[in-house]
Amino acid sequence: MMEELKSAPASADRIGATLPPPAISGRVVDPATRRRVTGFVVLTVVLAAAFARPLYDLVRFALHHDLYSHVLLIPFISAYLIRTSCRDLVLNSTPARWSAVLPLVAGLGVLAGYWSAVHSGWRPTREDYLALMVLSFLCLLAAVGFAFLGTRTLRQLAFPAAFLVFTIPFPTALRQGIETFFQHGSADAADLLFRLSGMPMLRDGMEFHLPGFSLEVAPQCSGIHSSLVLFITSLLAGHLFLKSVWRRGALTLAVIPLALLRNGVRIVTLGQLCVHVSPDMINSPIHHHGGPLFFALSLIPFFLLLWMLRRSERPPRARQHSATE
Repeated sequence: MMEELKSAPASADRIGATLPPPAISGRVVDPATRRRVTGFVVLTVVLAAAFARPLYDLVRFALHHDLYSHVLLIPFISAYLIRTSCRDLVLNSTPARWSAVLPLVAGLGVLAGYWSAVHSGWRPTREDYLALMVLSFLCLLAAVGFAFLGTRTLRQLAFPAAFLVFTIPFPTALRQGIETFFQHGSADAADLLFRLSGMPMLRDGMEFHLPGFSLEVAPQCSGIHSSLVLFITSLLAGHLFLKSVWRRGALTLAVIPLALLRNGVRIVTLGQLCVHVSPDMINSPIHHHGGPLFFALSLIPFFLLLWMLRRSERPPRARQHSATE
């Protein structure tokens, strides 16, 4: 009996030795990896708490500005992309701690530069303040990722992590530069479409003199919000549906001429209505609230291009079989 009792602990030790390590999301990981993942989560929470005020200001800013209404969706999209890649995610890779130095220095440098400029008398706009704060937060978050997660893990999470850059508002100077580009480009597109339509027209800078009516392409006509949303959509669609890097790039670059053409069509449509229907059409809903309609129309050639690029990635036999069916 005593021999049986003595052998019981030894048997328990052998059973304990065969138990698997703890699991994360249903996956067995070693204790060291579990500690690193736990450290990453804890420091991420601490970092978010330290930037709680700027992040709260960002949410309020996005709720009241149409240009940045997409900001509220970006973290959820990134979380979804991370969730879909969890099955193939490699957690036990070697941390790239030396790679954490660059984003760490960048994040702290942005903070130091901001406070130094403020104490020197600079009064930033709300956009500039939020752009610097969110940029610093993302840099420090990247540093935490490099310090605790391995290079293979970060490589797999590269797109969802980089996608968070769209939570950064445009600095004022950059936003004005983008608006100016789309304003002039849209005016050039409208000029071409007016000439193709046969409409008598005299252009003076951003102003079009039409029969009995003059139309000016203001900065508000740049369509920067819809163009930005289409640009983000192109990156997301390319990541999800295309494998080739050059096809993804082609889809993204196609957004620029497509956005200019969409704005040109909107300007010409409004001009035609003002000439042939009534000059009061300048105050109609198609002018002040017609953006979503023309954005929806621009999605037709966009998804057609996406379909063509996706189809071109299929092997010739698969395309022939699909055409036969």
